[in-house]
Amino acid sequence: MFPRVLVIVLDSVGVGALPDAGEYGDTGAATLQHAAEAVGGISLPNLQRLGLGCIAPISGVAPADKPLGFYGKMAEQSEGKDTTSGHWELMGLVVDEPFIVFPDGFPPEIVDPFAEATGRGVLGNRPASGTEIVAKLGEEHLKTGKWILYTSADSVFQLAAHEEEVPLPELYRACETARKQLDPWRVGRVIARPFVGQPGAFTRTYNRHDYSMPPDGATVLDSLQQAGVQVTGVGKIRDIYAGAGVNRSITTEGNQDGMDRLAILLDEKTPGLVFANLIDFDMCFGHRRNPSGYAHALEEFDRGLGRLMERMTPDDLLLITADHGCDPTYTLHTDHTREYVPVIMWSPRFIAGGDLGVRDTFADLGVTVAAALGAEWSGPGRGFLPG
Repeated sequence: MFPRVLVIVLDSVGVGALPDAGEYGDTGAATLQHAAEAVGGISLPNLQRLGLGCIAPISGVAPADKPLGFYGKMAEQSEGKDTTSGHWELMGLVVDEPFIVFPDGFPPEIVDPFAEATGRGVLGNRPASGTEIVAKLGEEHLKTGKWILYTSADSVFQLAAHEEEVPLPELYRACETARKQLDPWRVGRVIARPFVGQPGAFTRTYNRHDYSMPPDGATVLDSLQQAGVQVTGVGKIRDIYAGAGVNRSITTEGNQDGMDRLAILLDEKTPGLVFANLIDFDMCFGHRRNPSGYAHALEEFDRGLGRLMERMTPDDLLLITADHGCDPTYTLHTDHTREYVPVIMWSPRFIAGGDLGVRDTFADLGVTVAAALGAEWSGPGRGFLPG
């Protein structure tokens, strides 16, 4: 057992298409490999020595002869390729009934009650890239005060508004209203997407908030709470689980801020599970199809990882994974991609690492977390803590 477990989700850092990727329009996707190839090779020395290069061929990341960590990749059993289903499955809840998507935009039965309840009309209401639809409709939004509403291949109701036109509390209240209205429709997430700037130069801010459906079953987080284990969410973790099973939440402004917060928590010897999501890979580079930015963010994370590893003690267990893919080189769409995710496990108490193989479900990570922290879990998955 370990007094403290640190789980870091590299949002969207997939490592190759799942066998059913073609059903999602994602044949050949490989987020990490393609980002590395696009820049002629990537330098990730800390991840390399933990075994990342043993999981898949990655340009610039050689397989370690004697990896320090345990390494493998995990397949998603849940329907879909979104943040919510990926994170829920990581904590033991496999989504058998898929969230509903709206490839033609939301019907009047959804839009009209929302517009009436919030007192503002709606622009857009179609699948779109967030940056593109804000660029196209931002000026009209400023003139009319109407919401910019859009969705994607995921089950998301995304609401964009300029922070000077719509105060953040009003945007958040509108998202809470939408969340209540959309639960019967089984929409996975409502996302507040605030932006600033002038026409031609709009930029989204880190004042984003996600409003997920509450988990429709038990998760490892619930088991940890029942066992008296503290769960600290860093980034959008609390939002993804609608607060269920999370004792303390720390918001962040991007990857670097998230890594800084993790370093502080390690220094403070925060007990229990510290569960973090690093969002920039997905939000800033994956969806925007920016492979060089993606590769740079990975290298930045690796440097921060080295600093975290220096702070860890034999009482700590580190798990690094992802929730889905978002291949920055994929051209058929700008949505997430259906991929395997990496899993790396390390502790200073380990003498050597090893191959975890291909895991059948993301839930294997949750089982491992429960076992490491001494909580009972009878849900799906097989743990991989070394004996």
